[in-house]
Amino acid sequence: MYRLPYIALLFFFVAIATAQSPHGPNLKIDCSQCHNPVGWEISVENMKFDHGSTSFELEGTHKITDCKSCHTNLVFDNTPTDCLSCHVDIHSQSVGNDCMRCHTSDNWLVFNIPEIHEENGFPLIGSHSNLSCVECHITETSLIFNRLGNECIECHRDDYLATQSPNHLGAGFGQDCVECHNPMGFGWDSSGIIHDFFPLTMGHDIQDCSACHDVTNFSNISADCFSCHQDDFLQAQNPNHQNAGFPTDCLQCHTTAVGWMPATIDHDFFPLTLGHDIQDCNACHANGNFNNTPTDCFACHQQDYQTTQNPNHQQAGFPTECATCHSTNPGWSPAVVTHDFFPLTLGHDIQDCNACHGNGVFTGTPTDCFACHQQDYQTTQNPNHQAAGFPTDCVVCHTTNPGWTPAVVNHDFFPLTLGHDIQDCNACHGNGIFEGTPTDCFACHQQDFQTTQNPDHLAASFPTDCVQCHTTNPGWTPANFNHDFFPLTSGHDIQDCNACHGNGVFEGTPTDCFACHQDDYQAAQNPNHQAAGFPTDCAMCHTTNPGWMPANFNHDDMYFPIYSGRHEGEWSRCTDCHTNPNNYSVFDCLSCHPPIETAEDHEDVPNYIYESNACFACHPDGEG
Repeated sequence: MYRLPYIALLFFFVAIATAQSPHGPNLKIDCSQCHNPVGWEISVENMKFDHGSTSFELEGTHKITDCKSCHTNLVFDNTPTDCLSCHVDIHSQSVGNDCMRCHTSDNWLVFNIPEIHEENGFPLIGSHSNLSCVECHITETSLIFNRLGNECIECHRDDYLATQSPNHLGAGFGQDCVECHNPMGFGWDSSGIIHDFFPLTMGHDIQDCSACHDVTNFSNISADCFSCHQDDFLQAQNPNHQNAGFPTDCLQCHTTAVGWMPATIDHDFFPLTLGHDIQDCNACHANGNFNNTPTDCFACHQQDYQTTQNPNHQQAGFPTECATCHSTNPGWSPAVVTHDFFPLTLGHDIQDCNACHGNGVFTGTPTDCFACHQQDYQTTQNPNHQAAGFPTDCVVCHTTNPGWTPAVVNHDFFPLTLGHDIQDCNACHGNGIFEGTPTDCFACHQQDFQTTQNPDHLAASFPTDCVQCHTTNPGWTPANFNHDFFPLTSGHDIQDCNACHGNGVFEGTPTDCFACHQDDYQAAQNPNHQAAGFPTDCAMCHTTNPGWMPANFNHDDMYFPIYSGRHEGEWSRCTDCHTNPNNYSVFDCLSCHPPIETAEDHEDVPNYIYESNACFACHPDGEG
């Protein structure tokens, strides 16, 4: 009796295990994510399966749609995701198959019609902004939007053909309506015609198109001025454009101002300034002939040139290029002669041209000084230029100052400084002879050299080149001898040369210390240099300080370290170690190192000897 329930339960599990899923073999999820254990019912609100894990998110009305509405055969992996698989295309493919361009999953209403049109290249602006769809998209049903062209003529061809004022077809107007009409407007008002290719300004601001255009043909009109204004050109008398050979391009002189005024001739090729600012064109362009009018001054002003007497231009050989001296000022003044090739400064600032250009002859006038001032050169006595052989190029010494003063001789080749600052040239240049004057010191100062006694230069064999020791200071002082080969520092800073150079003999004076300081070396007792066998090169321990102090003897590097190591500060006098003052080669270690203590420290030293030389033999650096 109790076996039946168990058999039934076993059969139930076997049936489940062997049953085939209606969702196909590829669905591997737990049934409880979608189904209720009681009756396999599906509750969308309680469904655990995340439809977003697929490639189709459930949004809007898709959230409440029954699964079987899309998955009709319950096999989920072959269900299409495109809109047209579930929804009938009521637009008959007239707008493509991407429903999401216009619709959302919430409803079928379209709220972005202007944006859609703008994306398609036809924005709904102006009068197009308040039209209903069917006014442009005319089909058998209001839901089919067959594609229309974006050009105006696609919709407005009938308007184009029917228009008579003007007749667009007869006038050959282009079919691009925006060339004349404003797409932002709400009608075909002609005030919106875009005429930028030929701006309608001033005199061209005409509302009647037929004033310029043959309304039967707008396409054959020329944009150049002469095509419309030929009669104006031919009839103009002030000046006569035709006779004057004026160009037919009206824009060279005129704007579109009414009545052709003001007219502006671009006369930059010949500026009309000052005296040339003439309003009557015929004053220069005789008989209204503008062709071949010359631009050089002489062509118009030849008579002025030939009749001028102040100065006489023709006799003076002045250039015929008036602009060399004159501007366009009326009356030719002020006139400015460009005399930069010979500046008229100071004494040369002469207003009377004839003062230099005799008889009004300007050609061939020399520019060198001597040509005009030869007499000044020959008669000058202070100094006598001719006798002194001065150069005839006056600018070497003179400027253009009146009276030739101040005169500045360029004496840079021999600077006249201090004692050489002599105003009387003859003091150096005897008898006014300037050529061949020597520039070396000894040539003028040989007597000074030979008679000098402090020191006697001649006896001392001093060099005869005075600048080695002297400047040009008067009295030869202060004198500065270059003693760098033997620096005179500290104790050597001696002002009396004879203190080292005995009897005023400077040649052969030795430079080594011992030659002068042998007595100091031999007499020194603290320590006794001679007994100690000190080197005779004093500079090894001493500087040039007076009194030989401080002295610095390098005992550590040369002999035995006493300024460092264990012996630093353990002595006060040389004789503490050197017990024989007459022989510094003898030294004593035993006075500081008792025999008993020393022997205890050397118990393991074989052949130990308690003797100073033995100590040094084993301890040359002073360390134990």
